Amino acid sequence: MLEMLLSPKRGGKEPWMMFFIGVVYASLSLLLVNWIFSSDAVLAKYSGVLVVTFTVMFSLPFMYYLIKDEEEKDIEYEGMIRILKEHSKAIMALMWLFFGFIVAFSFWYILLASSQSFRAQIETYCLINRPSNFEECVSQYGVESAAKPTGFLTAKERIFMIFTNNIYVLIFTLVFSLIFGAGAIFVLAWNASVIAAAVGIFSKSNIASLPLGIMRYMIHGFPEIAAYFIGALAGGIVSVAIIKHDTKSEKFWGILQDSLNLIIIAVIILFLAALIEVFITPMLF
Repeated sequence: MLEMLLSPKRGGKEPWMMFFIGVVYASLSLLLVNWIFSSDAVLAKYSGVLVVTFTVMFSLPFMYYLIKDEEEKDIEYEGMIRILKEHSKAIMALMWLFFGFIVAFSFWYILLASSQSFRAQIETYCLINRPSNFEECVSQYGVESAAKPTGFLTAKERIFMIFTNNIYVLIFTLVFSLIFGAGAIFVLAWNASVIAAAVGIFSKSNIASLPLGIMRYMIHGFPEIAAYFIGALAGGIVSVAIIKHDTKSEKFWGILQDSLNLIIIAVIILFLAALIEVFITPMLF
């Protein structure tokens, strides 16, 4: 019923509408998980993963429609510039959806003031930022370490580490979208929830600091996520094309070439995002 009320078709025509849909999906997911599973001694421990799972379930109809529509554009239009221009509309819709996830998750993280709903996300944050002091970080929600850089790494080493990690995420996104056309939404929804936990930690659980916290992570986060969505789109297009077309046909190889171009663009954007994270973000925050 919900997918009929919030029509996926509107996302392609009015990308900004996906922001509000993202807020609704993420908020409903969090509230449902807290209402249904908070009293369960076992499942309550996995609330962070369940929240992402519910968000993915809500988002699947939109992702399926979007990928199917983009695959048809590869057949309808010719020329890389024209095709990339058409794909940009889908990327914007996905970006607005993702931004809606982040805003909603960050808001509820601060409002609920409970680590239980974001337990997995906090552990992931601490594993990345304070691996040598993991237990202490988890107990304190990592607030004290949110703004501390990893000074023992040179700029070159940090760029390499960040870029390599982002490439791994891009590969997972591609694999998920190839196996299950809309499957990449799980990787992306999970990243949105981890970023939201980091935003909440940076904001020190203060609603007034939420915009600053979002800006802190979105300066380099937006190009990173855009690259992941481009990769998800590339994998999803190939996935649909394999089902609909003969792999030896000319149309299929045209779609494959288009997907390869999207992947190359995604890799370039990820490298630029790593440079922004190392050199620009620390200057501003």
